[in-house]
Amino acid sequence: MRDQIPIFLVEDDEVDVMTMRRALKDLRIANPLLVAGDGEAALQMLREGRIARPCVILLDLNMPRMGGIEFLQIIKADPLFRSIPVIVLTTSREESDRVETFKLSVAGYMIKPADYLQFVEVVRTIDLYWTLSELPD
Repeated sequence: MRDQIPIFLVEDDEVDVMTMRRALKDLRIANPLLVAGDGEAALQMLREGRIARPCVILLDLNMPRMGGIEFLQIIKADPLFRSIPVIVLTTSREESDRVETFKLSVAGYMIKPADYLQFVEVVRTIDLYWTLSELPD
């Protein structure tokens, strides 16, 4: 049942989206992957109920229209969405980004490795996290 709950990837880079799809397939993670190209589109998809409530949101920070931090500020202020775990998956090594996202209650902050095998290990770690976590209904 848990493998039917979608993973929501908020990512503007198509190569990163394809890499995530490949990693999920290689790890045999059966959860559907839903994708939004920026925070504004993600917020709209959630608010309009166009997607099922995800088990986790994987969030890039540097995106057009609405970046990850602004998206976080909005969903963490919304009682309907604040309990969805959000893991930042970004290239940003900026201390200010880490501090700000943890202030906004992210479940984790991970740097996207350039190497595919290292990326797969990051995704494996995320999978282990949300598989073992007891999430609210």
